Amino acid sequence: MVSDLFFQGLVLGFSIAAPVGPIGVLCIRRTLAGGPLRGFVTGLGTATADAIYGLVAALGLTAVAAMLVDHQTYLRLGGGLFLCYLGWTAFRAAPARQAAAGIGGSLPGDYLSAFALTLTNPLTVLSFAAVFAGVGVGGGQDSRGAALLVLGVFAGSLLWWLILSGATGLLRAELGPSRLVWVNRLSGIVIAAFGLACLLSLA
Repeated sequence: MVSDLFFQGLVLGFSIAAPVGPIGVLCIRRTLAGGPLRGFVTGLGTATADAIYGLVAALGLTAVAAMLVDHQTYLRLGGGLFLCYLGWTAFRAAPARQAAAGIGGSLPGDYLSAFALTLTNPLTVLSFAAVFAGVGVGGGQDSRGAALLVLGVFAGSLLWWLILSGATGLLRAELGPSRLVWVNRLSGIVIAAFGLACLLSLA
Protein backbone atom coordinates (compact mmCIF):
# COMPACT_ATOMS: atom_id res chain seq x y z
CA MET A 1 0.00 0.00 0.00
CA VAL A 2 2.83 2.38 0.88
CA SER A 3 4.69 1.72 -2.36
CA ASP A 4 1.41 1.84 -4.30
CA LEU A 5 0.61 5.37 -3.10
CA PHE A 6 4.10 6.61 -3.94
CA PHE A 7 4.00 4.98 -7.38
CA GLN A 8 0.54 6.39 -8.13
CA GLY A 9 1.76 9.85 -7.17
CA LEU A 10 4.87 9.36 -9.32
CA VAL A 11 2.81 8.50 -12.40
CA LEU A 12 0.34 11.33 -11.79
CA GLY A 13 3.07 13.91 -11.18
CA PHE A 14 4.90 12.90 -14.35
CA SER A 15 1.69 12.89 -16.41
CA ILE A 16 0.54 16.32 -15.24
CA ALA A 17 4.00 17.87 -15.78
CA ALA A 18 4.67 16.32 -19.20
CA PRO A 19 2.40 18.39 -21.51
CA VAL A 20 4.60 21.17 -22.85
CA GLY A 21 3.12 24.51 -21.86
CA PRO A 22 4.71 27.87 -21.04
CA ILE A 23 6.90 26.41 -18.27
CA GLY A 24 8.12 23.68 -20.61
CA VAL A 25 9.10 26.25 -23.23
CA LEU A 26 10.78 28.32 -20.51
CA CYS A 27 12.71 25.25 -19.29
CA ILE A 28 13.92 24.49 -22.82
CA ARG A 29 14.93 28.10 -23.43
CA ARG A 30 16.84 28.37 -20.15
CA THR A 31 18.60 25.07 -20.79
CA LEU A 32 19.75 26.26 -24.19
CA ALA A 33 20.78 29.64 -22.78
CA GLY A 34 22.60 28.57 -19.63
CA GLY A 35 22.89 24.78 -19.55
CA PRO A 36 20.91 21.82 -18.14
CA LEU A 37 21.22 23.00 -14.52
CA ARG A 38 19.24 26.17 -15.22
CA GLY A 39 16.55 24.15 -16.97
CA PHE A 40 16.41 21.62 -14.15
CA VAL A 41 16.16 24.34 -11.46
CA THR A 42 13.27 25.86 -13.43
CA GLY A 43 11.59 22.45 -13.35
CA LEU A 44 12.35 22.14 -9.63
CA GLY A 45 10.35 25.31 -8.97
CA THR A 46 7.43 23.89 -10.92
CA ALA A 47 7.67 20.51 -9.18
CA THR A 48 7.57 22.26 -5.79
CA ALA A 49 4.39 24.11 -6.73
CA ASP A 50 2.88 20.90 -8.10
CA ALA A 51 3.62 19.19 -4.78
CA ILE A 52 1.86 21.97 -2.87
CA TYR A 53 -1.22 21.71 -5.06
CA GLY A 54 -1.04 17.93 -4.82
CA LEU A 55 -0.99 18.19 -1.03
CA VAL A 56 -4.09 20.39 -1.05
CA ALA A 57 -5.88 17.84 -3.25
CA ALA A 58 -4.64 14.81 -1.29
CA LEU A 59 -5.76 16.20 2.06
CA GLY A 60 -9.10 17.31 0.66
CA LEU A 61 -8.59 20.93 1.73
CA THR A 62 -11.69 22.19 -0.04
CA ALA A 63 -11.61 25.60 1.66
CA VAL A 64 -8.07 26.27 0.37
CA ALA A 65 -8.95 25.01 -3.10
CA ALA A 66 -12.09 27.16 -3.18
CA MET A 67 -10.14 30.24 -2.09
CA LEU A 68 -7.57 29.69 -4.84
CA VAL A 69 -10.26 29.25 -7.48
CA ASP A 70 -12.17 32.30 -6.21
CA HIS A 71 -9.03 34.42 -6.71
CA GLN A 72 -7.98 32.82 -9.96
CA THR A 73 -8.71 35.98 -11.97
CA TYR A 74 -6.04 37.95 -10.10
CA LEU A 75 -3.62 35.03 -10.10
CA ARG A 76 -4.03 34.44 -13.83
CA LEU A 77 -3.71 38.17 -14.51
CA GLY A 78 -0.39 38.22 -12.68
CA GLY A 79 0.75 35.04 -14.39
CA GLY A 80 -0.22 36.32 -17.84
CA LEU A 81 1.61 39.61 -17.39
CA PHE A 82 4.68 37.81 -16.05
CA LEU A 83 4.69 35.44 -19.04
CA CYS A 84 4.53 38.39 -21.40
CA TYR A 85 7.50 39.93 -19.59
CA LEU A 86 9.46 36.67 -19.75
CA GLY A 87 8.64 36.34 -23.43
CA TRP A 88 9.92 39.85 -24.13
CA THR A 89 13.16 39.29 -22.22
CA ALA A 90 13.68 35.91 -23.92
CA PHE A 91 13.15 37.50 -27.35
CA ARG A 92 15.85 40.09 -26.64
CA ALA A 93 18.25 37.73 -24.81
CA ALA A 94 21.88 37.22 -25.80
CA PRO A 95 23.09 33.91 -27.29
CA ALA A 96 24.16 31.10 -24.96
CA ARG A 97 27.89 31.83 -25.01
CA GLN A 98 27.17 35.19 -23.33
CA ALA A 99 24.37 33.98 -21.09
CA ALA A 100 26.54 31.19 -19.75
CA ALA A 101 28.98 33.77 -18.45
CA GLY A 102 26.33 35.06 -16.06
CA ILE A 103 24.03 37.23 -18.16
CA GLY A 104 20.31 36.62 -18.06
CA GLY A 105 19.34 35.27 -14.67
CA SER A 106 20.35 33.29 -11.61
CA LEU A 107 19.45 29.86 -10.26
CA PRO A 108 17.36 31.24 -7.34
CA GLY A 109 15.58 33.54 -9.80
CA ASP A 110 14.92 30.65 -12.18
CA TYR A 111 13.48 28.58 -9.31
CA LEU A 112 11.30 31.33 -7.86
CA SER A 113 9.92 32.52 -11.20
CA ALA A 114 8.88 28.99 -12.22
CA PHE A 115 7.42 28.37 -8.75
CA ALA A 116 5.40 31.59 -8.86
CA LEU A 117 4.19 31.00 -12.41
CA THR A 118 2.96 27.51 -11.56
CA LEU A 119 1.12 28.82 -8.49
CA THR A 120 -0.73 31.37 -10.65
CA ASN A 121 -2.74 28.50 -12.15
CA PRO A 122 -5.00 27.39 -9.27
CA LEU A 123 -6.92 25.09 -11.60
CA THR A 124 -3.96 22.74 -11.19
CA VAL A 125 -5.27 21.77 -7.76
CA LEU A 126 -8.59 20.82 -9.34
CA SER A 127 -6.74 18.74 -11.91
CA PHE A 128 -4.99 16.84 -9.13
CA ALA A 129 -8.25 16.41 -7.21
CA ALA A 130 -10.03 15.07 -10.30
CA VAL A 131 -7.23 12.68 -11.19
CA PHE A 132 -6.86 11.48 -7.59
CA ALA A 133 -10.60 10.85 -7.41
CA GLY A 134 -10.52 9.04 -10.74
CA VAL A 135 -7.95 6.54 -9.51
CA GLY A 136 -9.44 6.30 -6.04
CA VAL A 137 -6.82 8.18 -4.01
CA GLY A 138 -6.63 11.55 -2.30
CA GLY A 139 -9.51 13.67 -1.06
CA GLY A 140 -9.03 13.09 2.63
CA GLN A 141 -6.01 10.81 2.91
CA ASP A 142 -4.48 10.38 6.36
CA SER A 143 -1.33 12.43 6.86
CA ARG A 144 1.03 9.52 6.12
CA GLY A 145 -0.80 8.53 2.96
CA ALA A 146 -0.99 12.15 1.79
CA ALA A 147 2.74 12.60 2.39
CA LEU A 148 3.58 9.51 0.32
CA LEU A 149 1.23 10.58 -2.44
CA VAL A 150 2.65 14.10 -2.60
CA LEU A 151 6.21 12.81 -2.44
CA GLY A 152 5.40 10.66 -5.47
CA VAL A 153 3.88 13.67 -7.28
CA PHE A 154 7.00 15.70 -6.58
CA ALA A 155 9.30 12.88 -7.75
CA GLY A 156 7.27 12.30 -10.91
CA SER A 157 7.20 15.98 -11.83
CA LEU A 158 10.92 16.29 -11.10
CA LEU A 159 11.65 13.22 -13.24
CA TRP A 160 9.97 14.87 -16.22
CA TRP A 161 11.97 18.09 -15.81
CA LEU A 162 15.19 16.12 -15.45
CA ILE A 163 14.48 14.30 -18.72
CA LEU A 164 13.47 17.50 -20.54
CA SER A 165 16.44 19.58 -19.39
CA GLY A 166 18.86 16.69 -19.96
CA ALA A 167 17.62 15.99 -23.49
CA THR A 168 17.65 19.68 -24.36
CA GLY A 169 21.15 20.01 -22.94
CA LEU A 170 22.37 17.38 -25.40
CA LEU A 171 21.14 19.55 -28.27
CA ARG A 172 22.77 22.68 -26.87
CA ALA A 173 26.25 21.73 -28.08
CA GLU A 174 24.93 21.38 -31.64
CA LEU A 175 23.57 24.92 -31.81
CA GLY A 176 25.86 27.84 -32.54
CA PRO A 177 25.24 31.41 -31.31
CA SER A 178 23.50 32.45 -34.54
CA ARG A 179 20.95 29.65 -34.22
CA LEU A 180 20.45 30.34 -30.53
CA VAL A 181 19.46 33.91 -31.35
CA TRP A 182 16.54 32.49 -33.31
CA VAL A 183 15.77 29.96 -30.59
CA ASN A 184 15.54 32.85 -28.11
CA ARG A 185 13.26 34.80 -30.43
CA LEU A 186 10.98 31.85 -31.16
CA SER A 187 10.72 30.81 -27.51
CA GLY A 188 10.08 34.43 -26.55
CA ILE A 189 7.20 34.64 -29.01
CA VAL A 190 5.73 31.34 -27.77
CA ILE A 191 6.01 32.30 -24.08
CA ALA A 192 4.47 35.73 -24.74
CA ALA A 193 1.68 34.05 -26.73
CA PHE A 194 0.87 31.88 -23.71
CA GLY A 195 0.77 35.05 -21.62
CA LEU A 196 -1.55 36.84 -24.05
CA ALA A 197 -3.83 33.80 -24.22
CA CYS A 198 -4.00 33.80 -20.43
CA LEU A 199 -4.90 37.51 -20.38
CA LEU A 200 -7.49 37.12 -23.17
CA SER A 201 -9.16 34.28 -21.26
CA LEU A 202 -10.00 36.81 -18.55
CA ALA A 203 -12.00 38.98 -20.94
